[in-house]
Amino acid sequence: MRRSVVAIIAVFTLVFAFSVPAFPSTDTSVNINTASVKELSSLQKIGPKYSQRIVEYRDTMGPFEAPEDIMKVKGISKKIFEMNKERIVVEDTTFEKKS
Repeated sequence: MRRSVVAIIAVFTLVFAFSVPAFPSTDTSVNINTASVKELSSLQKIGPKYSQRIVEYRDTMGPFEAPEDIMKVKGISKKIFEMNKERIVVEDTTFEKKS
């Protein structure tokens, strides 16, 4: 009996250990001004449909000025923003020429 319990625990440990890398990373920041549809989809509750809307919005309206501006995209609620606000960044995508 004791060996079977140990074997079951070992199997579950191995399954969990090998499944963890399959989950999308939730510790990297996402620049919503440059991220691809795939990168945007790594945000919580943001699938390919919303990711495409984000890309289309920034292509039409220009770059986002603040992370909160993502809520201007249809379907991106305050709740979704709050879930992701630690990962969303807005970095300047233009380069000033030095004189």
